Amino acid sequence: MATLVKTNGNFPTLLGSVFGKDFNDIFAPATLTNYGVPAVNIAEHEGGFRLEVAAPGLKKEDFKINLENNVLTISAQKEQKNEETTEKYTRKEFSFNSFRRTFTLPNSIDGEKIGAAYTDGVLSIELPKKEEAKKTPRLIEIG
Repeated sequence: MATLVKTNGNFPTLLGSVFGKDFNDIFAPATLTNYGVPAVNIAEHEGGFRLEVAAPGLKKEDFKINLENNVLTISAQKEQKNEETTEKYTRKEFSFNSFRRTFTLPNSIDGEKIGAAYTDGVLSIELPKKEEAKKTPRLIEIG
């Protein structure tokens, strides 16, 4: 019995049958144009968490960050219009990029102190812990 395997360059798409994607797509960087959702890094530090969203090509005005019932929603919209008019024709091109990500935050996050900054294509969101969540755990001896 013969099996057909689609190839892309030198790599067969064996992973494509598992993940439903082409080999090169799996290792390609996730940008707004690839899958519609940017890559997100989440790091915990002593004072809380830092969320970093890779979203190059946007402005800080393109983002909307909302917190409701411990659910943090990050969204962005960018619309571009290009128009060229000559004597014989008018050409209009529109492109529209958007994404939306939601994260359920733990109860230990102080929602009143969340801050965000957009620098060099990365949206950084600081999620500070409440003071009572920062306390170091106490060792209890067994008697």
